[in-house]
Amino acid sequence: MLQNRQPQDPGHVAVGDEVGRHVFAPPPDGNQTDVISGSGYMAPSAENPLPVYEALGLYDVASSTAVEAFCTQLDTSPQQRETIKWYSRALHEVALDIGRKVAESMGIVDSHDMVNGWPCQFRINKYNFTPQTLASSGLFIHTDSGFLTILQEDDTVGGLQVMDKSGAFLPVHPFPGTLLVNLGDVAAAWSNGRLRNVKHRVQCNEAATRVSIALFLLGPKEEVEAPAKFVDLEHPRLYTPFTYEDYRKLRFSTGLHAGEALSLVRLTPTSHN
Repeated sequence: MLQNRQPQDPGHVAVGDEVGRHVFAPPPDGNQTDVISGSGYMAPSAENPLPVYEALGLYDVASSTAVEAFCTQLDTSPQQRETIKWYSRALHEVALDIGRKVAESMGIVDSHDMVNGWPCQFRINKYNFTPQTLASSGLFIHTDSGFLTILQEDDTVGGLQVMDKSGAFLPVHPFPGTLLVNLGDVAAAWSNGRLRNVKHRVQCNEAATRVSIALFLLGPKEEVEAPAKFVDLEHPRLYTPFTYEDYRKLRFSTGLHAGEALSLVRLTPTSHN
């Protein structure tokens, strides 16, 4: 997990958090959809340890039409609309840039073409923590399903924890003006196991509303498959090719949200226990 990566206008980063707090509400038409797979509002769910987490999502952040529709549905003010449009463009550019640099660092020479056109999802997360939820988990242990995630943490309310190699959870303390970057399941499969997906969770440390903003670079529209240069006698191919959408459905149909679903697409299946 990397920190201190930010768009060129740090002022907009702070405003992005403020706007996230003000626009957060179910759509006026009451439409609730699977925000994980597409666009819409996700209400608190019993699937999480505590029903305190809700989210607003936009699937195609690269589409100006989709961003405009997102703002219209939320009935944003002109200033909020401008901030959301700027923020989504800036983070999309950063996500593509980081994706290219990750690929280049691993010897992929056509990294621009590799990430160009990958879908990017935008999500505003809200945690309604109360005195009764102190020391409890607001979001279950999971890995992100896509290639990489850029997260703007709440500047004042912490709670994010990541798992280290020993299985212990370490707190990630909020640092104003910075962004966090972590890798997901698609990165692990694409790299033939060279890159590590990060298990994380959100704990309730104080009775306060916590808001975070995430952008997910999901993966190729075609199949996820490790490039030939990552495969040799010492590193045999680990995963069968799969599409991101099929993998996302696999995670949710099996309830395996912490990277275990990758074992189900291995060429030599392993236990997820």
